[in-house]
Amino acid sequence: MSKTIPGSVYLIAIGAFALGMASYVTAGLIPMIELAFDVQVAVAAQLVTAFTLAYGVGSPVFVALLPAQRQRFGLLVALALFVLANAASALVDNFAVLLVCRALAGIGAGVYLATGIAASAAVSAPELRGKSIAVIMGGMASGTVLGVPVSLLLAEQFGWQMALWLVAFLGLVSWLGLILKLPAIPTGPAMPMGRKLALLADRNVLTILVVSLLAAVASLGMYTFMVPLMTDPAYGGVGNIAPYLWVWGLGGVAGSFLVGPLVDRIKGPTLTFLILIILSVSLFALPAAAAVTPWLAMLPIALWGAVGWALQVPQNNELIAARDHKGDGNLAVALNESALYLGSALGAAAGGFILLLQMPGWSLAVSAGAVSVIAAIVQVLHLRNRKMHAVNAATGISAQ
Repeated sequence: MSKTIPGSVYLIAIGAFALGMASYVTAGLIPMIELAFDVQVAVAAQLVTAFTLAYGVGSPVFVALLPAQRQRFGLLVALALFVLANAASALVDNFAVLLVCRALAGIGAGVYLATGIAASAAVSAPELRGKSIAVIMGGMASGTVLGVPVSLLLAEQFGWQMALWLVAFLGLVSWLGLILKLPAIPTGPAMPMGRKLALLADRNVLTILVVSLLAAVASLGMYTFMVPLMTDPAYGGVGNIAPYLWVWGLGGVAGSFLVGPLVDRIKGPTLTFLILIILSVSLFALPAAAAVTPWLAMLPIALWGAVGWALQVPQNNELIAARDHKGDGNLAVALNESALYLGSALGAAAGGFILLLQMPGWSLAVSAGAVSVIAAIVQVLHLRNRKMHAVNAATGISAQ
């Protein structure tokens, strides 16, 4: 097996770039769609809900139904569904049909990312698996940070449909490349649905999912409230939030790529713990830095973005390592993505509750930091349990 990252991994990353765009661009298109379909803002916003719910809830179901020996086929079908749903979204003239198209795009996106991460690990040499997963996550982060602004500029010039045409085009490029270049994917044994559901009884997997959920509550949940924090006169009162959002996003792109070599050198659970500590510190430091000067706040924001995005590389790598030999590694990854979306929603709801209580702005970041500390504590317990199991296993072997 080649000691370089296979070209097919980069093709999967192009699809992930398109996915990153699709996940976030709809929110920016809402004002245009509101006018185009003559609906209220609250109704237009349900396009985002349709995509994220289908992504977070629907994708694990379809991944679970996908036979182990049809992973390549499933990846290509999921990407084709994603491309066609985005193209259809740009063509329809009925809002209800548009909602259905966004839900279908969400299912395709979720199944594609889960199978794409598993496929990138399967076609890469073991020592390059972490780097390959980092390329995929870096592609998604880049699509969010770089692709969304570009697509919104196109939408302003040529209409909201152009943003979705760009997503569909990039997805099509990835699909055509994968048709030609993606090799057969090594698979585990075929499993009945009952055995796949046994995945949920794996304590190691459940711990990883809980940590991902808590980290998403802290990182993605707090991202929802960066604007009210940074525009608060007590924390800089900035008039233009865009530079801070860019710093967060660019940090995410850098973190997604830079974590790759670390995954292959540092044990996944240890790396996850270190990332959670940095996330906690950056969130705790954010309001203090902003109170001094908004420009100083860019440092914790960049760190927060970097480690928030980087975390999922070791998490997904650990899930694949734990379950791939059992044939359900892609399902574990799909569940991890669902945990991220659920965590983001819970974080947004918790932050909204804090604002309703009219608590000071710093409580948003501190609360998020506290959740990250809880995740770090769970990770410490996880590390301790792994060490105890390893010692017990070694003792049992030596006793024999």
